[in-house]
Amino acid sequence: MSPIRSGTESSSWSLEVSTSVVESLILDLLEWIGPESRPYSEVMAAWRTSCPRLQVWEDASERGFVGRHLEDGRGILISVTRLGREHLAKFRPRR
Repeated sequence: MSPIRSGTESSSWSLEVSTSVVESLILDLLEWIGPESRPYSEVMAAWRTSCPRLQVWEDASERGFVGRHLEDGRGILISVTRLGREHLAKFRPRR
């Protein structure tokens, strides 16, 4: 039987779970983009969400883990920044 949580404990637990999920998904995003740049439209199609609890793209962008740049003939591209690569290496070291 699960312990009964008070409203405050339940909210705190829910926030921790939500944060943990977003953190994991940010790492997934960084791995998915990989060492090469991907077209902005491809990244947005795969990772943009309207769910306010899962702001994966927005959080990664705000933290400076991903960057946008324009490349002639390819348009807007998304790549993992140095900060993003360091974050990925820290929390998901290559096996």
